[in-house]
Amino acid sequence: MSIWEGVSEFVSVAELGSFTHAANSLNLSVAQVSRQVSQLEKRLNTKLLYRTTRKVSLTAEGETYYQHCRQILNDLKDAERALGNLKDTPQGSIKLTAPVMYGEKYIQPLIHDFMLQYPAIDVISNLTNQQLDLVEGGYDLAIRLGKLKDSSLMAKPISQRNYRVCASPEYLKHHGTPHSLTELNQHNCLMGQHSYWRFEDNQKDKTIKVTGNLTCNSGYGLVDAALKGIGMVQLPSYYLDQHIQQGKLIEVLTQYKMKAETIWAVYPNNRHLSAKIRQLVEFLQSRLG
Repeated sequence: MSIWEGVSEFVSVAELGSFTHAANSLNLSVAQVSRQVSQLEKRLNTKLLYRTTRKVSLTAEGETYYQHCRQILNDLKDAERALGNLKDTPQGSIKLTAPVMYGEKYIQPLIHDFMLQYPAIDVISNLTNQQLDLVEGGYDLAIRLGKLKDSSLMAKPISQRNYRVCASPEYLKHHGTPHSLTELNQHNCLMGQHSYWRFEDNQKDKTIKVTGNLTCNSGYGLVDAALKGIGMVQLPSYYLDQHIQQGKLIEVLTQYKMKAETIWAVYPNNRHLSAKIRQLVEFLQSRLG
């Protein structure tokens, strides 16, 4: 007989003063509780309980044994609680990747806040605009912008981004303000990775081919050119909002602004979402959402 057998039943009977109440509390039969307590007394060679038809009470030996058993069960609950807290407390290494600009401006500072909140976390960040293979690279998490190309990934939305078309007041003064998409061919459109801009017209997505005298794969570079009056840009709002608020750039074609795109936290679907990743994603959602 295990030294643990009958202990929970004995403690429950001692505290409730009834085999029936103890059985109900433990979701066992009265006979099973009685048998377990009797076997415990037999193993200890000690009478623990006085039994009458009206009540159950502790013997002097039973009182001593109960006090020790109660403490042991309390310690066991504390141990289980500590283990649960350990599982729920982020710790260990997190390897993640995010786009360069968005990662530098938003994700990385929040990662630092997360690390301050959970000092047992180690982070390896790879900020790159390349769509890395998460499984091959051993990544726990990636931040992806817009439509997801890899359907094998699990994804949770953490925020949104809007695209805006802007130009400086000086540019618009000299070249006019466009009011329709067809007027874009009359303007110097500064381009990034693509030679087209995206809009929504009559609730339909629309792609407009644009031309200009500058192509640059840096959002900051395009913003600088727009601020200096070289041309118009279409960029995510986080590049432009501050300059718009300061009046250094003016948003145009707002009636054709496309719907906000989702920013995702993605992870391999064959990887268990551990406490550290789950809480990091929730942390990012709460701060960025």
